[in-house]
Amino acid sequence: MDLFGTATHDALRARVREFAETEIRPRIGDLETEKTVGEVGHKLSRAIAEQGWMGATIDPVYQGMGVGHLGKTVIIEELSRVCGAMGAMAQASILGVAKIIHFGDAAQRAAWLPRIAKGLCLPTIAVTEPGSGGHVLGMTGSAVRDGGDYVLTGRKVHVGNSHVGDLHGVVVRTGPGSRGLSAFLVEAGRPGVRLAPQRESMGLHGFSFGEIVLDGVRVPAANRLGEEGQGLDVAYSSSTLYGRPNLAAVSLGIHQAVVEETAAFCTERIRYGRPLKDLTNVKIKLGEMQSRLMTARTALYHAVSLLDHGLPCDEEMMNAKAVNAEYAITSARQAMEIHAAAGLFTDRAVERHVRDAFHILAPAGTSDVQYLRLAETALGEGKGSWSVRLAHVARTVPPGPERGLLAV
Repeated sequence: MDLFGTATHDALRARVREFAETEIRPRIGDLETEKTVGEVGHKLSRAIAEQGWMGATIDPVYQGMGVGHLGKTVIIEELSRVCGAMGAMAQASILGVAKIIHFGDAAQRAAWLPRIAKGLCLPTIAVTEPGSGGHVLGMTGSAVRDGGDYVLTGRKVHVGNSHVGDLHGVVVRTGPGSRGLSAFLVEAGRPGVRLAPQRESMGLHGFSFGEIVLDGVRVPAANRLGEEGQGLDVAYSSSTLYGRPNLAAVSLGIHQAVVEETAAFCTERIRYGRPLKDLTNVKIKLGEMQSRLMTARTALYHAVSLLDHGLPCDEEMMNAKAVNAEYAITSARQAMEIHAAAGLFTDRAVERHVRDAFHILAPAGTSDVQYLRLAETALGEGKGSWSVRLAHVARTVPPGPERGLLAV
């Protein structure tokens, strides 16, 4: 991390790794048994929040850590290295912070950011609907003005931390067209907010990404984020500047675990009278995995370091998401080839990592979506840069050579 980080980041990594090894790893079996978020998942989610890590990008003025986007990447990566589900939990709530930092007014920031930073509130962002999927403009959930309130109605699916979240950032329609979406802060305990039953999933056991139903939920106008019509901005900026790198960090942590598990297996497993690591074809596969891991880490660290310095990096974020998601899955497949039948049983963590890795493909845009946007950049058809528009609030590093080579 000499190029991108500081001693602060190194100390943070050590602290998160120790927590993950001592507090999370012994409970992975329980999470796998629960499958959906049960008692163990709830307790671990709160324990992680209590470390203050949800406040990684929150300014110390609001009692946050102020370690920036690289700092949050380290946190998510280290949690995901041990447990993809808890890494996903952390990234989802850190994603939920983005909307308040970028669009919250002074009162909203003062009310919520300290609570999040202290681990008293897990925020979410709820955009996707059953009938529109990734097509944000196709949503039909609505908010109707009624005096000093808005009344919200609709369904939101694939909401990260749906069943443990305390404050949902909901984007719904207040009018027609692309400027007809608005965003609201909706407390989980408000009348009319209910959770659909959790569905069991292939992986990320212990992480909830379920459905929130809004049945005539009344919220004060003071809960609106930004102006009416800024909902699309809230959704897109959060996805670009937080969602993509956060999910890339989950993939990176899983990828690191896959390589570590496979290297250990190659050392201990004896075939033809010698360890697997002595077989040339196996060593080549492991080398390919290590190469992908190094490339993926560099892509992500570079992207978030640019963001910390207030430099244009939308394309780097897209690339980091695609590279990390795809490379983690490719390495996971090679790991299974090396493990062979041994990788099919739950006494080896590799099968869990394979299942978890596939969950990162779709959120914040599939790889095809990232490649389409990158193609637009190559053709000079880009649609603007959120990292430029929001540099004044996304930047965490002052000008000059204070941190790392990128500040030079």
